[in-house]
Amino acid sequence: MGTLRKQMTEAMKLRRFSPRTQQSYLAAVTALAKYYRTPPDQLDFERIKAYLLYLTVERALSWSTCNVAVSAFRFFYSEVLGWEKVSLPIPPRKKPKTLPVLLSRQELDRLFVCAQSPKNRVLLLTTYAAGLRVSEVVNLKLADINSHRMMIRVEQAKGAKDRYTILSPRLLAELRRYWKLYRPTTWLFPSSRDPHRKMHIGRAQKIYYEAKRRAGITRGHGIHTLRHCFATHLLEAGLDVRTIQSLMGHTSITTTMRYLQIRSQRLESNQDLLDLLSAPEIKPPQ
Repeated sequence: MGTLRKQMTEAMKLRRFSPRTQQSYLAAVTALAKYYRTPPDQLDFERIKAYLLYLTVERALSWSTCNVAVSAFRFFYSEVLGWEKVSLPIPPRKKPKTLPVLLSRQELDRLFVCAQSPKNRVLLLTTYAAGLRVSEVVNLKLADINSHRMMIRVEQAKGAKDRYTILSPRLLAELRRYWKLYRPTTWLFPSSRDPHRKMHIGRAQKIYYEAKRRAGITRGHGIHTLRHCFATHLLEAGLDVRTIQSLMGHTSITTTMRYLQIRSQRLESNQDLLDLLSAPEIKPPQ
């Protein structure tokens, strides 16, 4: 699929698809070709339909995974190969509406304490206290931390949009101690193998799962759980929904409104999220 891969990649870059979307679409079309052991441009719609049913019924993949495959196939056959408008013969499925699973403040305390190094701990603290996606936290640079305005700049986030989110005084203090220990130069959280490269998203996820396992936490999913906690805890602290929408970079306020369904008691509006936790300050490695 060498030539076809190149054509598809170029077409996605021209449309400014995010790197993660490009990777997902290429993986979906590659998997289709491997399943039939046939170049994808030699398949007909009946076999594509059979493959999608295989993913949905036999493998019982999630709605979002199947939806990515459908979108990838439509793009590949319509936009790359130039076939007539692709109408895949499967009924549309409504995305299930699920509420985020949150961690309690006691669980967050244990999570941060159980991070295996000061760097890992500050990575998790930053993700939570700034409400970042995993792709956003690994893309942070030192220049994005604005201590004068007490803001963090999130560059080219989801939807190719820049935004600012809050930098709490305690997080700033944690970041300063972290910098004194590790002295990062460009990337705030560089790769441990190459300090000139940013940390890989998979590594950040692994850091979260390792801390979660060590803390004995079984609820919740990946590191994105910390972003859910950020939004919900700000609501509980009395911050208005519109401001939280801006901090999180949600295009639609409907996305932010769902956190209203899972908030609990209200807290003082001037409280720092990290001040609600009892996790100790980072210490130099022994």
